[in-house]
Amino acid sequence: MKKLSFSSVMLWFGLLFLYAPMLVLVIYSFNDSKLVTVWGGFSPKWYGELFEDQQILDAVWTSLRIAFYSSTMAVVIGTMAAFVMTRFKRSWAKLTLSNMITAPLVMPEVITGLSLLLLFVHMADLFGWPKERGMLTVWIAHSTFCAAYVAVVVSSRLRELDRSIEEAAMDLGATPLKTFFVITVPMISPALMAGWLLSFSLSLDDLVIASFASGPGATTLPMVVFSSVRMGISPKINALATLIILSVSLIAFLSWYMARRAEKRDRMPINE
Repeated sequence: MKKLSFSSVMLWFGLLFLYAPMLVLVIYSFNDSKLVTVWGGFSPKWYGELFEDQQILDAVWTSLRIAFYSSTMAVVIGTMAAFVMTRFKRSWAKLTLSNMITAPLVMPEVITGLSLLLLFVHMADLFGWPKERGMLTVWIAHSTFCAAYVAVVVSSRLRELDRSIEEAAMDLGATPLKTFFVITVPMISPALMAGWLLSFSLSLDDLVIASFASGPGATTLPMVVFSSVRMGISPKINALATLIILSVSLIAFLSWYMARRAEKRDRMPINE
C-alpha cells in the first residue's frame, strides 16, 4: 500500500478546508426547515421561493448588467493604461500614471467608495450631473477600481511580447493603430479575457463601493444578501449561493475543457 506523502496530506487538507463549507451550504439549501442550522428534512422548496422573490431576481439582473458593463469598460481603460506603462519612455508622467493606476489595488474599499461618493455629490452640485446615484454611478465606480486589476494583468503580458513582430508589421506599411489591433490585440487576448473575467467577478462580488455609489434604484445582489443576512439568514440565500456555485463551476469546467482542446489541437502534427 502506497503511503501518503506530506504534500498529499496537506493538499487534501487544503481542499477540505476550502470546499467543506460550500458542501455544507449546498446540502442545507435543500433543508425543509426555516432555520438554517436545524435539519428538517430534504426539500427543494426554497429554490421555488427564490425564483418567486422579485427583489432578488431584480438584484441579480442589475448586478449582471453592471458587472458586464464595468468589466468591458475596465478592459478598455486598463489596456490603454498598460500600454502607456510598458511602451512609453520612462518619465515622471509615466511614473505618476503607474502609481495612480495601481493605487486602487492597495486602497481600502471604504476610502475608495467614500471618495467616489463625495465626487458624485460635488459634481451634482457644480454641474447638475449625476442628478441621482444609481446604476450609472455604480458602473463608473466599478470601472474605476477594476481597471487597475486589468492594467496589472495586461501590462505583465505586454512586457513578455516579442516587439519584433510589431516592428515587422510597421516596416511592411501597417500604421501603429492597425498594428495594435491586428498584431498586438490577438497576442494579448488571453490577458484581456483574464482581466475581463477578473473584473466581472470583482464587480459582481463588490458590496462596499456599491453601497456608497448606488441609490434606491440600483440595488445590487451583494447589498440584498447583506441586508437579508442582517435580519437573519434565510434558506433562500443558501439556494442562491448554491446556484452561483453551480454556475461558476460550470464556467470553470467549460473554460478548462476548451483550453485542453486548444492545447491538444496545437500539439497535433501537421500533415505535410
